[in-house]
Amino acid sequence: MVFGQIVIGPPGSGKTTYCNGMSQFLNLIGRKVAIINLDPANDLLPYECAVNIENLVKLSDVMVEHSLGPNGGLVYCMDYLEKNIDWLQAKLEPLLKDHYLLFDFPGQVELFFLHSNAKNVIMKLIKKLNLRLTAVHLIDAHLCSDPGKYISALVLSLSTMLHLELPHVNVLSKIDLIESYGRLAFNLDFYTDVQDLSYLQYHLDQDPRSAKYRKLTKELCDVIDNFGLVNFSTLDIQDKESVGNLVKLIDKSNGYIFAGIDASAVEFSKIAVGPVDWDYYRYPFWS
Repeated sequence: MVFGQIVIGPPGSGKTTYCNGMSQFLNLIGRKVAIINLDPANDLLPYECAVNIENLVKLSDVMVEHSLGPNGGLVYCMDYLEKNIDWLQAKLEPLLKDHYLLFDFPGQVELFFLHSNAKNVIMKLIKKLNLRLTAVHLIDAHLCSDPGKYISALVLSLSTMLHLELPHVNVLSKIDLIESYGRLAFNLDFYTDVQDLSYLQYHLDQDPRSAKYRKLTKELCDVIDNFGLVNFSTLDIQDKESVGNLVKLIDKSNGYIFAGIDASAVEFSKIAVGPVDWDYYRYPFWS
């Protein structure tokens, strides 16, 4: 079995920085990491990628050739990648024996809750290559400072979870910068645990622009509460402990911690419901 992460999130949420920092951390704890850049618009990479979609299709070429804007061009590129999935499969196969995979996807959010191309690419890879992947959905923590934007982030996170149908971890990135955006209306736990959203209504009503959408906002909050699926982990990519805590959560979600363990169903259940607290260096599959 091969394990890895699907790194997604809106533009500016820190996906490329995340892939760079996460790969360095995983290398430090003994994992051999391969980063796969599937963002055809990302031509300034701070990391060395094992596979680069620009060797197959480039957004700039697509926009010129087909007279498309950046959004339409990205949809075209994902469609082209889906039709040429054998190219990506052939590039990945040499990495499967001993690598942990990080997939750096584009920041166009419609690809992950509306269009099917990116999902189809992921599902085909999972089926053909027997991958165990977790979707890591990054949301910029500064959205917590604005109740309206925070609710939008919740709706986006929920829609993406339901569309992708993968083990999923939502992350408030750049948490080290959150205080620079002003005082939060509630403690950070309120935002990470997605507690009673009705408390946000008062703050929304203070803004005339939001007040007229009061009924719509309430209905959206009810949908989020009724599903009860969304919560957030926090991340400071420059803090080793913060990255380590996230790695533990991801490893539990995609089953990495169970790989190589010879135990009964009862023991597996104990690990599954237990706290995400274990020693990295006891993990299987070290290089």
